[in-house]
Parts: sequence; structure tokens; C-alpha cells
Amino acid sequence: MVDEYPEQTGPRLLLARAYYHSAQLRRAEEQLRAVVDRNPVEHYATLMLGRTLQRQGRHDEAAPWLRMAESFA
Repeated sequence: MVDEYPEQTGPRLLLARAYYHSAQLRRAEEQLRAVVDRNPVEHYATLMLGRTLQRQGRHDEAAPWLRMAESFA
């Protein structure tokens, strides 16, 4: 669905979440970056991107995304 409807956020977020939970963190990051590139105020995508980077041990890169997600809440 992501390939057929690239403008839709929902399927891409579900795919990113599946990648995250199966520890395919680079793939999750790729999908999440695509979402925030299209919609920088997408709360869940910014939170998940921060968590994904954090889980990869990239804490410095994760921090701004997590702060942004917190500010949306």
C-alpha cells in the first residue's frame, strides 16, 4: 500500500511500526523520515523517529525529535 499510495501517512506509519517492533530499525527510520518530511508536525512519527534513533544508540540525533514530540503533547 505504501508504494501505491505514498501520500498517505497511515500505511507508512504502520509499516514503520512493524519494522520497529521487528528490530529493523534502519527501515523504520527510513519510513518515519518520509512521514516527517511530508508532515513535520506528525506527533507519532516524530516520537517514533526519536525512539528508533535512541534504540540504535544514536542518542544525540534522537534528542531533538523526542523534544519536538514532547512539545506536541
